Amino acid sequence: MLIIHVGVTAAMIVVILLQRSEGGGLGMGRTDALFSVRGQANILSRMTAIFAGIFFFLSLVMAWSVGGPTRSTSIMDTIPAGTNAPAVPTAPTTGNTAPAAPAPGGTAPSVPAAPSAPNR
Repeated sequence: MLIIHVGVTAAMIVVILLQRSEGGGLGMGRTDALFSVRGQANILSRMTAIFAGIFFFLSLVMAWSVGGPTRSTSIMDTIPAGTNAPAVPTAPTTGNTAPAAPAPGGTAPSVPAAPSAPNR
């Protein structure tokens, strides 16, 4: 499919380069040249339109074939089932509180004291 796409692209480039320049980009040189009978019936412009249509069709087919069938998934579907929810933080304490008593048979982890209010 890619080889056909490259071939159509090369043919379209050749056909575009074979067309005669009539001055001014996009037919800006002469206003009657854009809608003239000769401009519409020109075989090179017809071939350009055909190659462009084939090019766009092949581009869409290749993009569709690369994507393949997908189903929309949520990021929540990727979380393993055995994980626990995060711990809920406790509210900070205010005022002066005594440090917690050590647990029997070992030392308890130290809890930092709440910061004091700034003085002015």
